[in-house]
Amino acid sequence: MSDSLREVTSEEELRELLGHPQPVAIGKERATLHELDRQWLANSPFCLIGTAAADGSCDVSPKGDPPGFTLVLDDTTIVIPDRPGNRRADTLRNVLTNPRVGLLYFIPGRGDTLRINGRARILRDAPFFDRMLVKGHRPKVALLVEIEQIFYHCAKAFLRSGMWKPGTWQPDALPSRAVISKTLERRNQSLEALEEYYGPSYAEHLYS
Repeated sequence: MSDSLREVTSEEELRELLGHPQPVAIGKERATLHELDRQWLANSPFCLIGTAAADGSCDVSPKGDPPGFTLVLDDTTIVIPDRPGNRRADTLRNVLTNPRVGLLYFIPGRGDTLRINGRARILRDAPFFDRMLVKGHRPKVALLVEIEQIFYHCAKAFLRSGMWKPGTWQPDALPSRAVISKTLERRNQSLEALEEYYGPSYAEHLYS
């Protein structure tokens, strides 16, 4: 197989294939939040956080909460609360050795996305933690991000994928979460127990 692979090994070669970006694509980068960015963050319930450890190993983790869960402190600083999860803490462990983060904010039904890149710090407490209370849960830690780059990304990927078109959704085309867990992660537990665990009651423990 390796004999048939033709690898790109330089930016010059990459530009020969793809061409160069239009000036507007480069010029849209900013370093401070605009009022439109604040409105976007106030309406976004979900983002992806990309990080890398000191050794270069990478991770992308989802974060979701009610719209506006990302707290805007000022034009260059935002805070993302951490909620109860599996305790792997992949994002947080990476930030301890490499503070650079990349954020991608979604609004359901919208094809465009808001991208924020910057440097992060982990806070264990601050006066504004009380402003991030959801269903009685006050975060134990939060990610403070000092913005270095911000811009909007076009909708082409969502248009190509049909992401927000319900007619294209096929959630039952794959095995259930319980089956996946039984097969790969919790082999010693019964499928019935896992179906109950991942059933309707699962949503009752999101903040506990």
